[in-house]
Amino acid sequence: MSDSQSRSPISSSSSSSANDQNVSRSQRSGDGGQTLASGSSRHWRDIFWLAVFMLHMVVLGFGLTVLGLNRFQKKDRLNIDKYAAGITEHHEGLTEDYWPMYAVAGGVGTVLGCAWLLLLGSRANQMMKFTVHILTTYLAVISVLCFWGEQFFWGVVFAIGAALQFLYIISVIDRLPFTMLVLRKSVKMVWSLPEVMRVAYAFMFVMLLWMGLWSFGAAGVVASSLGESGCWWLLVVLSVSLFWTGAVLCNTVHVIVSGMVFLVLIHGGREASSIPPNSLIKSLQYAVTTSFGSICYGSLFTAAIRTLRWEIRGVRSKIGNNECLLCCVDFLFHLVETLVRFFNKYAYVQIAVYGKSFNHSARDAWELFQSTGVEALVAYDCSGAVLLMGTLMGGLVTGTCTGVWTWFESRDRVSMVGSTAMLMGMVLVGLAMVVVESAVTSIYICYAEDPLLIHRWDAEFFNQMSEMLHQRLQHRSARAREVLTHTRLDAHSA
Repeated sequence: MSDSQSRSPISSSSSSSANDQNVSRSQRSGDGGQTLASGSSRHWRDIFWLAVFMLHMVVLGFGLTVLGLNRFQKKDRLNIDKYAAGITEHHEGLTEDYWPMYAVAGGVGTVLGCAWLLLLGSRANQMMKFTVHILTTYLAVISVLCFWGEQFFWGVVFAIGAALQFLYIISVIDRLPFTMLVLRKSVKMVWSLPEVMRVAYAFMFVMLLWMGLWSFGAAGVVASSLGESGCWWLLVVLSVSLFWTGAVLCNTVHVIVSGMVFLVLIHGGREASSIPPNSLIKSLQYAVTTSFGSICYGSLFTAAIRTLRWEIRGVRSKIGNNECLLCCVDFLFHLVETLVRFFNKYAYVQIAVYGKSFNHSARDAWELFQSTGVEALVAYDCSGAVLLMGTLMGGLVTGTCTGVWTWFESRDRVSMVGSTAMLMGMVLVGLAMVVVESAVTSIYICYAEDPLLIHRWDAEFFNQMSEMLHQRLQHRSARAREVLTHTRLDAHSA
């Protein structure tokens, strides 16, 4: 994106042009409110991915039941070990030996998720700051414990995680004040909508029900007589499935909350009489019917691409003048930026408001950010990374609690149970964190659509956002001039 394009929305000298732009944005915003309230224009989107997800749930549910029952109260109850005769080994475990450990994981994850939601209004800022600063230390401690317990692979994994977390925090330390400001305002918005909190609790309960079946099958795999490599392969497959299922539920909450936040900002406040009746029910209805295929599709890719983008941005900002390394990182950066154009979390706001397909929503959201210059502000903000740290922290605490119990009961299975329990904790805590992330994405979309919506909601926050956007666009302009100067000098010297 060229700098002149980025600065045009905020630096135009023509007042009539600016007024026309604000009018067109306001019209788009009003249309968004009407679209969300109207069900007649909604069509089913990404039906193929909806069918794939539902088929995956049916097949996996059957497989989990079989795996759990095969070792429940009796070894090889269904006589299926004969199909893996070449890779089996003697193991005395039963499903009920490990299922209670997963119950502990579900309980700890639920407590952490509920505690986050309950303390959201009074202690959210302190909890986020604590998470940012303590996660590196916690990863390092877990790494030491893994080495002490002769779990060398996991010791190395957590040590690398601690190093990457430390380097990332160092690279974005100057962005954290603005990030915390955005998160505080998002919490303020969510706290004024108690009904969306109840939605998060409801989806957490639904996730717990599925985890009951999932952990039954996972316990059967851990207790099975398959060799260690066979157990790990099955657990990896089950973990990918749980990750996708958890992401789908999280993003469903994302769509529901985004729709509500967008309506509140469009209509000027929670108590506005112009807000359509039963807005939450309609938003929920759209999320689990016509837009559910788009949610299933986006949930497969967005998390991985976002995480990769954060890491590359952090490294890129600290490279300096190493041209060779900068060239390699820039290549990866532009590749990921291309993917972000089609897979980004802001698509869920467009899905909630307009009912578009996922790729169409992601592309429109990104083009909106680039055409208005707000992409510079979005790139500077680290709120998604901070919330991910909270999710990781919840998963680590859950995995630690479960792993300690498993260490005393079945030491040879501690890494299997601990790692899968960590994933369970991350999913449950993520369902609480996504409520705030939904407000963040909606605020940015509304700011790009019509900045006056944010001004009407919180004038001081609007001024802070506008000032930061101006600074980021100036920074980009200076970098562009520097690159152009270096290019000209290189051309003259050649």
